[in-house]
Amino acid sequence: MRHVGVLALQGDYEAHGRVLSELDVSWQLVKMPRELDAVDALIIPGGESTTLLKLMAPIAMRPALERFHARGRPIFGTCAGLILL
Repeated sequence: MRHVGVLALQGDYEAHGRVLSELDVSWQLVKMPRELDAVDALIIPGGESTTLLKLMAPIAMRPALERFHARGRPIFGTCAGLILL
């Protein structure tokens, strides 16, 4: 079974985690780029896309997400998360 990360910068990341728990999916919150190494897939929740970009910039999350994707790991976005994708 895959271990899923939920990007926890903005949006209702806790709701995404609850659903994953209800589905018996192993998951963790991801707040820093280095935490992407521990997950096989990622969910980017909603929120506000400009704010998400501003929160991601100082920690270099965008390049980390690009590397994550380049390694063939799936990313799912809801609302603003989809806009970022």
